[in-house]
Amino acid sequence: MSELSEARIPDAPAIQRLPLLQLILVGLQHVLLMYGGAIAVPLIIGQAAGLSREEIAFLINADLLVAGIATIVQSLGIGPMGIRMPVMMGASFAAVGSMVAMAGMPGIGLQGIFGATIAAGFFGMIIAPFMSKVVRFFPPLVTGTVITSIGLSLFPVAVNWAGGGAGATQFGSPIYLAIAALVLATILLVHRFMRGFWVNISVLIGMCLGYVICGLIGMVDLSGMADAPWVQIVTPLHFGMPTFELAPILSMCLVVVIIFVESTGMFLALGKITGQEVCPRMLRRGLLCDAGASFFAGFFNTFTHSSFAQNIGLVQMTGVRCRSVTIVAGGLLVVLSLLPKAAFLVASIPPAVLGGAAIAMFGMVAATGIKILQEADIGDRRNQLLVAVSIGMGLIPVVRPEFFAHLPLWMSPITHSGIAMATLSALSLNLLFNILGGKERAAINDCHAHSH
Repeated sequence: MSELSEARIPDAPAIQRLPLLQLILVGLQHVLLMYGGAIAVPLIIGQAAGLSREEIAFLINADLLVAGIATIVQSLGIGPMGIRMPVMMGASFAAVGSMVAMAGMPGIGLQGIFGATIAAGFFGMIIAPFMSKVVRFFPPLVTGTVITSIGLSLFPVAVNWAGGGAGATQFGSPIYLAIAALVLATILLVHRFMRGFWVNISVLIGMCLGYVICGLIGMVDLSGMADAPWVQIVTPLHFGMPTFELAPILSMCLVVVIIFVESTGMFLALGKITGQEVCPRMLRRGLLCDAGASFFAGFFNTFTHSSFAQNIGLVQMTGVRCRSVTIVAGGLLVVLSLLPKAAFLVASIPPAVLGGAAIAMFGMVAATGIKILQEADIGDRRNQLLVAVSIGMGLIPVVRPEFFAHLPLWMSPITHSGIAMATLSALSLNLLFNILGGKERAAINDCHAHSH
């Protein structure tokens, strides 16, 4: 493929050229949806490392800055990096278990985590060209199974939000359920009775209505906002020089491999939604951006970065498939990282509001997977078994997170990720049933054909 044709890859499907206001509003939708996930990782690690409130706020701003820049690079494509599709980037949950353990280890702490992140990002950049060649192991059967699992494994997040958030004192209170139901009903009604622009921002309309009602009944907590500075610049190496220890580095390198497996599934899902063929070259660019973001994240006081699955559902639901939207969303994240008060305002969205929107969107991810499975020979019993077992494996960490608690700690990035479990299961079963058993199956099919 020549450089010229590669440059034209993103324009293969018809891409909507949106007016500026619409671009900003749809971009804001992407930011609001992924914001809770983006700030969750620095919050958890900051608390595990015993940081003060101001230092945790700095960690969050650093994360927003790297997420914004990585989103722009991933969507726009700069040099050899960026898949040039509507992708949102943020701190990956795959590493949380390992990093919480590191934060409590004597002699490692935050500097050790940042050092391991830098080393793992560098390792990722080395292996990205090899990982990108696995596209042929992702036929519709595997891709559909993985994407269905992504949607299903996100559902507990949506349900937790809709019930008032994991830390809510009265989880499942009727007021939380009513807010979530109102947001969801608003999105559905906009889709039923509106067209075009309004459908594109249906999630934003639902969330804004929910936010206003929560504000009126005193559910929006803005305490501490006055203390936040107006402007804060994220400085590299704020917590000191990173340190490089072998055990944390090996653990984070494994995390990067898991992130690559997850991202491959997500990029292929996005390719299906936007009508683009994701070739190995595009996949290499996408994975290089994931690894490059993690490499720079370590210098900028944050953690391993990857593509965000929840935003794929938003692309499918709104039908806005142009990457200019996520480029604008990346710009908004950078602005939020510089304006702590604005970031504070976004962080004050009650979880119930997010939950109402998430139920629709995470469900759309699963629905996309089911749609892709229709392209596979799902009438074949072995293929049905592959789908059944892989989705079951993917749901284990979702249903009982402690299921693998007695396995070695280094396995936690795999065993705690429903997406990784489902992907590895689908890949290995497809290899067993369809790739290694290909000749035998062809012979059986021939026998059936002759007998009829």
